[in-house]
Formats: sequence, C-alpha cells, structure tokens
Amino acid sequence: MATSVELSTEEGGTEGGPLLDVRNLHVEFRTREGVARAVNGVDYSVDAGETLAVLGESGSGKSVTAQAIMGILDSPPGFVTQGKIIFQGRDMLKLSGEERRKVRGARMAMIFQDALSSLNPVLNVGEQLGEMFTVHRGLSRKQARAKAVELMERVRIPAAKERVRSYPHQFSGGMRQRVMIAMAMALEPELIIADEPTTALDVTVQAQVMDLLADLQREYNMGLILITHDLGVVADVADKIAVMYAGRIVETSPVHDIYAKPAHPYTKGLLDSIPRLDQKGQELYAIKGLPPNLLHIPPGCAFNPRCPLAQDVCRTEVPPLYRVSRDRASACHFWKEVVGDDSAPADKA
Repeated sequence: MATSVELSTEEGGTEGGPLLDVRNLHVEFRTREGVARAVNGVDYSVDAGETLAVLGESGSGKSVTAQAIMGILDSPPGFVTQGKIIFQGRDMLKLSGEERRKVRGARMAMIFQDALSSLNPVLNVGEQLGEMFTVHRGLSRKQARAKAVELMERVRIPAAKERVRSYPHQFSGGMRQRVMIAMAMALEPELIIADEPTTALDVTVQAQVMDLLADLQREYNMGLILITHDLGVVADVADKIAVMYAGRIVETSPVHDIYAKPAHPYTKGLLDSIPRLDQKGQELYAIKGLPPNLLHIPPGCAFNPRCPLAQDVCRTEVPPLYRVSRDRASACHFWKEVVGDDSAPADKA
C-alpha cells in the first residue's frame, strides 16, 4: 500500500543530524477579518553544505516560514502556534528574545529580496557592514571599516576601498544585492536564508548573484534555504526542493527528479508555466484560478479548485505526504497519475 510519510526526526542535536529541522510548524495572523492560517504543518530540514529551494506562488507561506525561523515575525499579528524549529540541536522557539538575537546574524542570517528598502539610505555601506563587527565582535570603527572592505571584495564588488563610502542609492541593483549578501556573510553563519534574492534583476545579473551564493556556500559549507517562485533559478544550484501551497508542503524531491517527473499537479503546473523555446507562437500555459484566501482555505486539498485531477475525495480529505520513492513525497491522493506510474498502488496508508 502507498504510505504517508513523516519527514521529521527526533530532537537531540547529535552529530550527523540536520543543521536545521523544522517540524509541524504552524503560523497564523490574527486580523480584524479573522485568522489567516499562513503556515499549516510545515516540515523540512537542511544539512550543512546543502541547498534547499522552497518554491511556490506569492502567499504560499514561503517567506512567513523563513521569518518564523529567523524569529522576526511581527507579533502581533503573526504568531507561531505550534511546532519546533531545531537549529544545531536547540529549539529556537524555546529561547528568550535575547538568546535568539545572539543566534541571528552570528549563526543564521537572511538575505532579503528588496535590497534598496532593506539597507539604510542615510548610512554608507561601510558603516552598515561594519556595524556587524562593532556590535557582535567588539571591533573599533577603523577595524570594522577594514572588515567591510574585505567583505565587499569577497562578494566581488569592484573598487571596494573607494565604494565602501558610497550610499545604497549609488549602487546598481545587482551590486546592492551583493552588499546584502556581504552583510549576511559578515559573521560567517552556518545557515543563510535567501528570500527571492534575484527579484527585479535582469537574467545576466541573476546568474551572477546565484553563482556568487553557490561559491560562498561551498567555501564555508553553509546550509542555504533559497526561497523563490522561479523554478528556472534553482535548477543548477539546489540539492532538493520543497514546493509549498496554501501554507503546506505539497511535494519534496531531489532537484533533478522534480524536473523529470513532478509528483503533484501544482508542481506540474509550475513547470508547464515556464516559457520554452519550442513554444514559440503558442499561448503560454497558466494554472487556472488564484491561490486561496488564507482566511478561508477550502476543505480537503487546498489546490482542488484549480486542479485538473480533482475528485470528490480531494474536496473532503486533506492528503498526507505520500512516500513516492525513498527520497520523494507528494501530498496528492492521485500522485501516481501525475507521475504516470501505473504500477504504484493507489491505496492510502
């Protein structure tokens, strides 16, 4: 029989365990209109040196999950209501605010998607990079400035000694993103979360930024969570993929398997939406409908109103994560039809 799969492991922080282990995470936003369930039981893990790409449309819960991991949710209205975030053997949700601040920046860091709004416009980049060293390492301003120049050179910003006195608006979009990467890398954290790091950049600059992230990851053996809606960005850099929809993980897979044979209708729709050279002159595919209102997530599978395979069971029963293969899982009652594997049993555990 096809079996549902529990993807998490036991806590303990023993050697050889994952760097980060997110288990059954639930996040909700309490608004005047009602409670928006933004994250509904997310499980994923990241090892040292591994890249996990988290994919999905806007509103799928990707960034909210990352904010919960970092401990930067606006509370209220956002609240973690259930789950564990085990980082290097410790549950971040059980730490005090001061303890989490010591972890944030020094051991885990985040690269935000909008560098211009994330950087302080009235401070030059040298002051902003140097602050990491004065606050966390107790260096003098002169020492911190020297470290800032080193960081800028490391992320391949030309003429770093001169540009260290420049302000954010004096950099191009791609160079500002490099400054954000330098800021995240300043204290050599074990985990980096990159939230749409190539948004609004042209294709050539996107590739340069992704190559830079990959090089730095290899150099420092960091874990990397790459949040994106673009399957094309992650093909060459990710080790595994988690696809999110309406706050849930709907498919997990090694990166190359998911491109060859997606196991969830939503993943297949995302792949079919990527423009291809052999489609010249044809209408581009788009998944019909819109993501659900998180205040009113439909019963059963949240994707059922948009799914071409939806049947009665999809409208009444939330699908668990089924084990598709040793390292793949899909939250679809009819995943075998998506994969095209007639030999796979349809029964649920």
